[in-house]
Order: sequence, then structure tokens, then C-alpha cells
Amino acid sequence: MIRLTQIKLPLDHDEMAIESKVLKTLKIAKGDLLNVSVFKRGYDARKKTNISLIYTLDVDTRCNEQLLERFAKDNNVRATPDMSYKFVGHATEVPAKRPIVIGTGPCGMFVGLILAQMGLAPIILERGKAVRERTKDTWGLWRKRELNSESNVQFGEGGAGTFSDGKLYSQIKDSNHHGRKVLHEFVNFGAPEEILYVSKPHIGTFKLVKMVENMRHKITELGGEVRFSQRVDEVLIDDGQVQGVVLQDGSRLESEHVVFAIGHSARDTFTMLRDKGVYIEAKPFSIGFRVEHPQSMIDDCRFGPNAGNEILGAADYKLVHHCQNGRSVYSFCMCPGGTVVAATSEEGQVVTNGMSQYSRNERNANAAIVVGIEPSDFPSGDVLAGIDLQRELEQRAYQLGGGDYTAPAQLVGDFLAGTPSREFGEVQPSYKPGIKLTDLEPSLPEYAIEALREAIPAFDKKIKGYARYDAILTGVETRTSSPVRLKRDESYQSINTRGLFPAGEGAGYAGGILSAAVDGLKVGEAVARSMLGIAIEDSQ
Repeated sequence: MIRLTQIKLPLDHDEMAIESKVLKTLKIAKGDLLNVSVFKRGYDARKKTNISLIYTLDVDTRCNEQLLERFAKDNNVRATPDMSYKFVGHATEVPAKRPIVIGTGPCGMFVGLILAQMGLAPIILERGKAVRERTKDTWGLWRKRELNSESNVQFGEGGAGTFSDGKLYSQIKDSNHHGRKVLHEFVNFGAPEEILYVSKPHIGTFKLVKMVENMRHKITELGGEVRFSQRVDEVLIDDGQVQGVVLQDGSRLESEHVVFAIGHSARDTFTMLRDKGVYIEAKPFSIGFRVEHPQSMIDDCRFGPNAGNEILGAADYKLVHHCQNGRSVYSFCMCPGGTVVAATSEEGQVVTNGMSQYSRNERNANAAIVVGIEPSDFPSGDVLAGIDLQRELEQRAYQLGGGDYTAPAQLVGDFLAGTPSREFGEVQPSYKPGIKLTDLEPSLPEYAIEALREAIPAFDKKIKGYARYDAILTGVETRTSSPVRLKRDESYQSINTRGLFPAGEGAGYAGGILSAAVDGLKVGEAVARSMLGIAIEDSQ
């Protein structure tokens, strides 16, 4: 087949426009065209009054070879690449010591799925609960201010991404098309088929819940196990080789292949790994607030008269500003038509995050606006000092909010003026269990406050109204990414502990659902190669 890229059509084009454009582009007769399918659809909104749809199309004709030869110098006409997934191998029998996967976020679930599909019968351990029970516990904090420290936004089946916008796009390099495998599996488990072709696919929490359940059922159907409320308290290591794990009830599981896909908030597990001598290093992350604006304002700024168009949906944005004090401020995890949610996993702390449903039809847009920080900003040289800083800031927010999981908040205009907020304007906060208007300045280090006060007016020049007086800032956002990296080698194993496979966002190798899932596939393949005796070069 032939892949055509950069096919531009009007936003309101009719059903026959794609076929007509293909015939014109390839200069062929209608009778020579056998099939056209949409591989990707995006849009160009640089001119709000003339928004175009940009297609990547896969085309089959009666003369594919001749056309490829004729358009050999045209970078927008190429042979469709083979994007089918190829397993590195298959087990002939279930191993005596089965691989263990710790964590059921997108990374851990895809490690488990790929191992199960290769006949290696993984045992997947999750400290939290199954997704529906976990959802009830999460609502317990949002509605009743009751935190379950083992079952919440961070811990439980589906991982932190379950309570998010469900974004399924990433800028990672993916020459082996692992991302395509991930999207196809998501569709198999219940995601809408449009995630295969829209440029910025997302799912939303309600759809993710059912998908996660379906994925678990498939893993168990293939011979794997998923065990909940099974916190790993110790990893067993002998002469630099993993031998298994010890669970919270004292029981042991033996394995020489253990994947740690634990997410960025498993702070006690990071401490255990450090104390066991597993190599860990501190890494940069970011801190800041959640900001809320009317979604209608963002739509108007991005799409103008085309705001509300069904194909375009709710508008998003991505912003960055480099400050005079050397810091960078950027928007992160933007949730169109969403809500700000409580995301703590420890008592006496307040953490914010963003969430959207598939419809993205809530009145506010929200995003984190965060300041990049380096290990040199941490309170000590310990590899876990970033965690200490996170806890300090989250505890400050808890106290500023009144000590009952209410979050501190401030109007943007008051924040820029250095004045505590007293009352809301038009923008109403979405955060549950609730917010307390106050002064956010004490919640973050001085350099972060300074940078944010410079960046917000700069963002206003890109999105008119971004610095509107009554937009709401809610604190604090501290878990943008893992504060540590569990360094690994080319075989995806820890650089000083054989058989220990760090994976996903918590290990410092992903950021978001898609990249975490892709890393899970890569790590699963690495485990399979090790268990099946397949050399890396033999499986490329």
C-alpha cells in the first residue's frame, strides 16, 4: 500500500473530498483506486478563520509499484510501513519461577499482557485494590475527606492515569511501532476506534475503568495472575541477582525476573530499594499549581468562529516560558473540559492533579503550570531528597488549606499582585473536596513563585485572558514525574542488580499513559528475551 501524508482539506469537507484529493494527488483514474483508509487525522488551527484538517492516508491502487517509482522524490508519498507487532518469542511451557510484575499502571499491565501473550504466565502484584473498589475509595477522599493510603488516585489497578484525561499521545521515538500495538490493544479492550487515527487521542476515566478490567481478564485468561492488596515490602537479592520478593504479610515469592513498574508515588518502595543497595539517582521534576479558566475562553482563543466544532472538540494548549531567573515554566497535563482533583496518597498532605471524561464537557479547562527544578534545589544530597521536598510542599498546602484536605487557592489577579484572595469571580473552582481562598505564596519556594508571576502574563500574550483576574490557581502540583531514576542498562535491567527490571514512570523512563505502556512492552520483551535465552540482536 501507499501512505500519503500532509493531505490538507477544509474543516467542513464532504464525504467524497478525500477520494477526490487522492485521485488528484496521485494523478490516477477512479477505476485504479481500490481502497482508502485514514491512518491519522489532525488539524492546523494557526488561522482560526480557516482551520484545515490534515490527513495521513493509506491507499491501495492497481498500480502501487509504478506510483511509488513515479513519486520516489516526494517525501509525502511512501510505501506504507509494516507496523504489525512481532513477538520476540514464545514459551513452550510455564516456567518454574514465573516473572513477577509489581504495579498495575499502564506500564505494569502491558508488561503483564505481553508476557502472558508469550506464554510466560506472569504474577502481577498490586498494593492497591481492583479498579472499581479503588474508585469508591478515591471518591471517599473527594466527597468525605477520607483517605485510604493504599487505595487512591495513585495506588490501585490502572495506576494514576486512570484518574486523568486519558491522553494517549506522546513524543517518544517509536521506530518499532510499539505505540500502535498499545492503541490496538486498547481498542480490543473497549476504547473507541477513533484513538487509532485522531492526532491527540484520549479516553477519559469512565471508559478507562472498564478497559482496565477487560485487560486484567485477558491476562488471567492467558495464564497470568493479578493479585490485589499485595504490597511488596522487600526485594530479595543474593550476590547482585534478584531471587524474589517479600510481601506485606511476610510471604515470599521466588523469581529471578522482577519488574518494578511502581509509579512515581511509591515512596516507601523507593526507600526499600535504596536500602537494599539497588542503584538509584535523583532526577529533575517540576512543581507548581493547577490553573482553571472557562473552557469557552480557551475554545474561542484557539478556534475563533470554529469553536464548538464537533471534530475539533474542546481546545487544549501547550505553553512554555523561560524566565529571567533561569527557570522554565510550562503547562503540563492540560485537561480540556475537566476538573481538578485531590491526588494525595499520604496522610496530612494536599496534592492536585487534573482529570477529564471522554466527553470533555465540564465548564472549566485546567492545567498544571509548573516550574522545573533540579536535584541541586533539593534539601540534601540524598538520592531521595526530591521526595523530601515533595512532602514538605504537600504538607504546607495541607496546612494552608485548613488541615482537612481542603486545597489552598488564589485568584490569578491576586496572586500576581501578592494579595490574598477573598471571593470568587466568574470562574468557579472544580476541586473536590473543596478549596480555601488564601495566599499561595508560602506554598512554594521563592524562586518558583517569582517564575510563575513572570510566566502567567507571558502566557496571556499567547492566550488572551490567561491572566484574567478571576482565573483560579489551586495548590500544589508536585507529582509531575518521578523524583528518582532507577538506572538500567541496554538489557533493561538495573545496572547493579541482575533480574531487576525498572520500568515506566516511577523508574524515570516514561511520562503519561502511552509512553508508560510502550515502556512496558519494551521491558516485557526484555524479560522474555532473558527467560527464553534470546539475544537482543536476535529479536530486533
